[in-house]
Amino acid sequence: MKLVVQRVSASAVSVGGFEIARIGRGLMILFSAEKGDGDAAVDWLVDKTANLRIFPDEAGKMNRSCLDIQGEVLVVSQFTLAGDCSRGRRPGFDNAAPPQEAERLYRLFVDRFTTTGLSVQEGRFAADMQVEIHNDGPVTFILER
Repeated sequence: MKLVVQRVSASAVSVGGFEIARIGRGLMILFSAEKGDGDAAVDWLVDKTANLRIFPDEAGKMNRSCLDIQGEVLVVSQFTLAGDCSRGRRPGFDNAAPPQEAERLYRLFVDRFTTTGLSVQEGRFAADMQVEIHNDGPVTFILER
């Protein structure tokens, strides 16, 4: 499982020209499931991401988590994160979880993130989405499990 976690001042997702989700200050999370991923990885990544201290404290140091600041969260599925670009010029997606399992893990990730008490919005699984990201910093991390 792979996440791209971005600290944002705002983020939004549109499908077919219609905005379906928008958040203010918080985390924009791009989510990808790979073959062999399971529920334990979801639990670990939700806990790690919610508690990741990447927001500034009074001294400007990254010392606060999204939970600490009661930020908002936007989760968007992005299977291309599972792409392998090590050979040739066209990415291979053999490592990506099959769509049905990827969607189950995505739903579980969103559901488990909701239990943190944070406001969680989401994209639409397998849709062609337009994603607006106002990266704050910029601050971006890649988490894998």
